[in-house]
Amino acid sequence: MRSSSRFVGALAAALLPSALAQNNAPVTFTDPDSGITFNSWGLAANSPQTKGGFTFGVALPSDALETDATEFIGYLQCARNDESGWCGVSLGGPMTNTLLITAWPNEDTVYTSLRFATGYAMPEVYKGDAEITQVSSSVNSTHFNVIFRCQNCLQWSHGGASGGASTSGGALVLGWVQAFADPGNPTCPDEITLEQHDNGMGIWGAQLNSDAANPSYTEWAAQATKTVTGDCSGATETAVVGVPVPTGVSFDYIVVGGGAGGIPAADKLSESGKSVLLIEKGFASTANTGGSLGPEWLEGQDLTRFDVPGLCNQIWVDSKGIACEDTDQMAGCVLGGGTAVNAGLWFKPYSLDWDYLFPSGWKYNDVQPAINRVISRIPGTDAPSTDGKRYYQEGFEVLSKGLAAGGWTSVTANNAPDKKNRTFAHAPFMFSGGERNGPLGTYFQTAKKRSNFKLWLNTSVKRVIREGGHITGVEVEPFRDGGYEGIVPVTSVTGRVILSAGTFGSAKILLRSGIGPADQLEIVAASEKDGPTMISNSSWIDLPVGYNLDDHLNTDTVISHPDVVFYDFYEAWDTPIASDKESYLNSRTGILAQAAPNIGPMFWEEIKGADGIVRQLQWTARVEGSLGAPNGHTMTMSQYLGRGATSRGRMTITPSLTTIVSDTPYLKDPNDKEAVIQGIINLQQALKNVANLTWNFPNSTITPREYVDSLVVSPGNRRSNHWMGTNKIGIDDGRKRGGSAVVDLDTKVYGTDNLFVIDASIFPGVPTTNPTSYIVTASEHASARILRLPALKPVPKYGQCGGREHSGSFVCAAGSTCKAQNEWYSQCL
Repeated sequence: MRSSSRFVGALAAALLPSALAQNNAPVTFTDPDSGITFNSWGLAANSPQTKGGFTFGVALPSDALETDATEFIGYLQCARNDESGWCGVSLGGPMTNTLLITAWPNEDTVYTSLRFATGYAMPEVYKGDAEITQVSSSVNSTHFNVIFRCQNCLQWSHGGASGGASTSGGALVLGWVQAFADPGNPTCPDEITLEQHDNGMGIWGAQLNSDAANPSYTEWAAQATKTVTGDCSGATETAVVGVPVPTGVSFDYIVVGGGAGGIPAADKLSESGKSVLLIEKGFASTANTGGSLGPEWLEGQDLTRFDVPGLCNQIWVDSKGIACEDTDQMAGCVLGGGTAVNAGLWFKPYSLDWDYLFPSGWKYNDVQPAINRVISRIPGTDAPSTDGKRYYQEGFEVLSKGLAAGGWTSVTANNAPDKKNRTFAHAPFMFSGGERNGPLGTYFQTAKKRSNFKLWLNTSVKRVIREGGHITGVEVEPFRDGGYEGIVPVTSVTGRVILSAGTFGSAKILLRSGIGPADQLEIVAASEKDGPTMISNSSWIDLPVGYNLDDHLNTDTVISHPDVVFYDFYEAWDTPIASDKESYLNSRTGILAQAAPNIGPMFWEEIKGADGIVRQLQWTARVEGSLGAPNGHTMTMSQYLGRGATSRGRMTITPSLTTIVSDTPYLKDPNDKEAVIQGIINLQQALKNVANLTWNFPNSTITPREYVDSLVVSPGNRRSNHWMGTNKIGIDDGRKRGGSAVVDLDTKVYGTDNLFVIDASIFPGVPTTNPTSYIVTASEHASARILRLPALKPVPKYGQCGGREHSGSFVCAAGSTCKAQNEWYSQCL
């Protein structure tokens, strides 16, 4: 049995929509029993963010404000409900790749566990040398608290992922979470299991004042003498049971990953008559794909949680078994990938995005036939309820009337895809008939009817098997019981492999296959899992895999207005309003046919920077609170910085073979930041005459520039989760000096003759809007290009079959073998 992913899977992701508003000034207090003085940050018992309140405090060594400390004395006071509950703190803000402290009581003892998560899974026991010893603790029916010393906790290293918190900068970035369910195995800290929080979470920029560092620290630390180890009774994890790859099988095409790129590709390739295997790591999602997961009220209705638009936000509070566990960002490891779990926003692509971002062969005129094919299959709708009505439109009306009065123009988004400057629209979705549609409801449905199409679920691809630059198959391993294990061959000579595992997944497979930057391949080669069987370094292909990482930079703003009405989509998971449930089940009408959390309006603006580059902003409004502003009359307006932004980052791999955002791709260019600031200024100007509208963030006491300056720049609080770019497409072969591309115009990986990538990772940068339709379009276009390629032919004896910049066939004719003569030339001998 795999460990629960609900703790980090939803916790870290749930921080996604939020931005850190302003640094929180501390409250200084002295514990009367120990005499220890703390800087503390917290929420009151009646706070809308958490029931019962939450407080975290730190005391630091005397020089900590001048020299970064490695330890602290901590204070935690957490709430309980019916004498149960747990809480947690991230010492780096986000819940992945930072040291986590979890705490919970059992009877009259408070237990703690240091944890670390490199992906969306139950955090592992921290492998570093940090240690917790307690000063004191207490437990009652409504709260528990613990004072503890945390040594070596402000610098961390776990499985190759490292980082730290700086005290000399005068502030900490802290994440917090509370839950009312007790941990499993509560008396054994190393073997606890944690279910998803249900009592709030957040992220603080925690200011440190002069009271934080104290000359008495050493004396105070000496009080920490109690080590709570617990009683462990040997709970064990059951291994995943795999199924051997059938003997005698081979395929013309193996497509790895059943998402926005992989499903359309598998359909188009199988339509040509070729034999196609689609390998998906996850399980079936929507009912028409064979899925069954959902709340009780959907049982017997031929619907799953993935079908009902109003349940899409549940991924942020319950990602168990759905979120990928091997990356520090949210990714859907389920059939459909992101198209199964996202809000379903679906835009007809903006022509300028293709002309600005992509090379020749991928300009708008080149891809327009593919766009037409995609939109004809998935036209989308901005009125998802089958009765054509839109529900709970109060928030839309407040903002749209304000924008119109401010000089912005109303459009129908997919009837006017190129009108993206000071325009607004109802949000368009991929839904059809009141249910999720998209690639799962179209491309997958036609593919699965063909006898030459096969689907393997619950199966992870470890690496491609290659001889030089020619791929002979893929190595698979079970992700869940019933998944396949072994090597799956492609058709001899002419077979091809398509990686469509996403921005992180496809890049990871390339790295594990010996394709990528040397520093990353060396990490894989030194890993315990892959090292013994990795391809020889003499066959490594040096390409910039992982570079050029991009994402829409998210900046949240919040307003409130008395006319706005909130609908609780989260409550609808267990106990939907009876009339809403019946409307949806009987006729697919009503609020549950709309995507949570009631998205709209969408609006756009273009900002020209001092560098002459026009940067695109998309605003997505939704009816819910953020940044501590409660639900009710509140709306969050998320600003996405898209096309034109020049900042890029990097994805890397750890020794435990998880992928991380090691270089954040946000606001490296000051012109990017200026566009964000100017966008907020312009929006405030547009809405200034809306009566009774209140700006919560940024409020009247802070300028947009001060507000943006106050925000921490981190994936944990600024991502949109529209990750792209790690396997960039281009004509500048990345094997050559100055080359930045991983794949060519046919999406073939440089240095190979039959390995391709079709997913968001090939995009040179992010487009204007949510990118799903763009990825499906890229898949349509790439599939057509691949099908037009001539079949691969073996190289005759004495011909060139490899070399550092070789771009032809790597397969030798029968009777000869490809042998390297030097770095630049291999010959069939």
